[in-house]
Parts: sequence; structure tokens; C-alpha cells
Amino acid sequence: MTAVFLSTTKSQVESSKPQQPPINSHDPYVYGWRYEAKLNEEGAQYHARIPLTLEDVLHPQEDDFRMHSYDHERICKYLSDVFEMQLSDNPTAVILADVRVAWDKPDIKPHTPDISVVFEVKHHQNWSTFYEAQEGTRPILAVEITSPSTRHVDLVEKFDEYEHAGLAYYVIIDKHKRWGEWRRRLLGYQLTPTGYEQITPNEQGWLWLEPVQIWLTWEDDNLVCYNQTGERIPDYTNITKAYAEAQTRAENEAKVRREAENRATKAEARASAEKQARLEMEERLKQLEAELQTLKKQ
Repeated sequence: MTAVFLSTTKSQVESSKPQQPPINSHDPYVYGWRYEAKLNEEGAQYHARIPLTLEDVLHPQEDDFRMHSYDHERICKYLSDVFEMQLSDNPTAVILADVRVAWDKPDIKPHTPDISVVFEVKHHQNWSTFYEAQEGTRPILAVEITSPSTRHVDLVEKFDEYEHAGLAYYVIIDKHKRWGEWRRRLLGYQLTPTGYEQITPNEQGWLWLEPVQIWLTWEDDNLVCYNQTGERIPDYTNITKAYAEAQTRAENEAKVRREAENRATKAEARASAEKQARLEMEERLKQLEAELQTLKKQ
């Protein structure tokens, strides 16, 4: 199918709230599930699997289980790796992947962004929930990758609530099918005194993410990052592959050098031995000539 790339303004996002998709009656766990402790008729405790609702998707609890697509996980992994690499020199920077964020606002329940970028973190911890009030800082950037069944949560509800929470940058990576065609777009927003304003892509359609200093763009079906100088940032697999190939080339070059050095050493040794033999032969000839002269005089 042909890929269609779209741009959307803030007003279009706010006015295009789709209807809630119907829950598949054959799959009550379409949004995921959680386990809750209950008592059976005999009073024994057991854990029941409870289907999640769209409200649970918007405001999850710890240990909620959500299933994500292959593309969703692939994009999250790539962006997490790129963000961590970009911010590796900043010891206060933390990349949170699918970690619950509790805002320091009583009227907003916690969210779980696909990726959050946080600065000014004093102590790194094994967070299940990142509490803004306790940490004294909040995420500066959140990235959401849309899924077909919950896409409007990212486009509308989270848009409004992230804006109210004071999230400085919000990026939506949107891929959806319409009229048989896959449509891909990048929506970036920056918080201003009057609310979110859309970040304008450059002439190539690249979106600049100021907190992590990268360009973001779709290339066919792949989300791709470029650094500030326009160099493409490969994913971890390609980096590892390139590193392994570079190591192999270096080892082969070292092997060739060692073999050449060994050949040169052997050749030098042969030349030295031949020279020594020649000197010894010349010395022996001199001795024989001297002996011959002595015999002639007798």
C-alpha cells in the first residue's frame, strides 16, 4: 500500500475525537488486564483476571498488563536507545519506558507514556511509578506511539491532560489505516503560555526534538532519527552489527599485518644468515689463500 504522510494542527486534533471503538465481544481483554484479589464462596482468596477499560488505558495502575504490537515495541526500543545515547553525558537524565508517571496535580491521575524523558533527577531508582512530588522534577518530553484500538486516547485525552500537567514537549507517532492505505504522521507539540503549539517540521518533513537534540522522521515504514548534523542514527542491532563487522575487519587487518611482519622477519633472518655464511666463506677463503702462500714458500 502507498504510505501517506500527514500533518495536523492543534485545532484539528482537538476537533477530530473519534468514537470509542467497540470492544470485541469475543475478546474482553482487548485493552489488557490486571489481577485483583477476591474471595470465593469458601472465603479463600484467589486472583481474578479483570479486563482493562479505556479509562484504565488512560490512567493505569501498576502491574496492569497491556499487549503491544511488534511495530510498537520496535519503535519504543529504538527511541529509548537513541535517547539514552544522546543523553549519556548527562548524569541527571533518565529515560523511562512504559513507566507510570504521577503528576504533582491533584486533579490529574497518573499516566504511563510509552517513553518519558526526565532531567534533574537526583537519584536513579527502579521506578514502577515516577512521583513528581517526591522527585522534585517532572518529564520534559513524552512520546506516545498510537495503537488502533486506543489511538484517540493519545490524540485527545492525553493531549489535554499532558498540557494541563505542564509537560513541555509531547510527541505522537501516529500510524493508522484509512480507506485501505497506511497513513503515517508525526505530531509534535511544545508548551507555551497559551497551551500547546505545534512544532513545525523542516522542509524535509523532519521533526526537531529539542530536549534530546535529534530529528525524527518516517522513512517508508521505519521511524528514523538523525543527529544535529544530519547523520542517521542506526538502531542498536545495526550498531552492534557494524561494530562486529568493524572488529572483524580490524582483526583481519591485524592478521595480515602479523603475517607480513612474520614474512619480513623470516626474510630478514634468511638474509642475515646468508650474509653470515658469505662472510664466513670469505674468511675461510682468505685462510686457504694464506695457507697456500705458506706452502709455496716452503
